[in-house]
Amino acid sequence: MNKEITMEYRVPYADTDMMGVVYYANYLVIFERARNELMRAMGYTYKQCEADGFMLPVIHAELDYRGSAKYDDLLEVRAYVKTMKGVRIEIACEIRRKGEEALLVSGFTRHAFVSTKTFRPVAPPEIFSRQ
Repeated sequence: MNKEITMEYRVPYADTDMMGVVYYANYLVIFERARNELMRAMGYTYKQCEADGFMLPVIHAELDYRGSAKYDDLLEVRAYVKTMKGVRIEIACEIRRKGEEALLVSGFTRHAFVSTKTFRPVAPPEIFSRQ
């Protein structure tokens, strides 16, 4: 199972503020896109989560904002499973301008596997525990 992906993301104008830079909250949107691609690489999509009767809500998010991306920047986004414990999974992200070493932002989102019927935590599908 692939527990890490790197993807490219070109910053659209809609992700910027009036100064033409990516504002804090839109980095979380990029984290979401990367998390979606990571799950796809792991062989399990959000659509499959729903079909199997669970959801994966964000229960905590942390970002270390170090710099601003700008409109039309090509970003390199690395996402990986940071920890997996019980009903929780943490997915980390690092965002840089493509070809540059300096981080623009890093952080993680913590999720819980939750039943769509009972809204209580449930054990994750087996695919998440495979090494």
